[in-house]
Amino acid sequence: MDRQIRGFHRDEDGDWIAELACGHTQHVRHRPPFEVREWVLDDAGRAERATRPLDCPLCDRTELPEGLDLARTSPTWDEESIPPALLVTHRVARGTWGLIDVERGSLRFVLEGDPPRQVLVDPRLAQPIPPEVGHHVELLGPVRFSIKFFRIDG
Repeated sequence: MDRQIRGFHRDEDGDWIAELACGHTQHVRHRPPFEVREWVLDDAGRAERATRPLDCPLCDRTELPEGLDLARTSPTWDEESIPPALLVTHRVARGTWGLIDVERGSLRFVLEGDPPRQVLVDPRLAQPIPPEVGHHVELLGPVRFSIKFFRIDG
């Protein structure tokens, strides 16, 4: 999943790390022939790449970034009270991650993409929702759940 580069910093070994809009970070090394990224070696090259997209495999795997701040928690819904908008394609806002927390029962989380990804969500495992990615849920019977929303930048 492509994410916008917001900045760069160096790790303890001096390697460059891209800071992504999704809240994840990713090493961007120049180590030919396996990693050819000459642009990372100078300030002008990094500045030219800032704001460009970079593939984020952590978003592909719907892994929550570290350091998020809880912004709010939805009401607790069940199969009778679920807002209809959650059953059709919608997106979490830019700068925000969601986390589906099922208290009872189960539901299917569908992350739309190529290919779509489907995950069974139940009380044993919460499901992260990346920002700005189309998704919906499908009810699989009686369920009780809520969604926590986390800000990327405090």
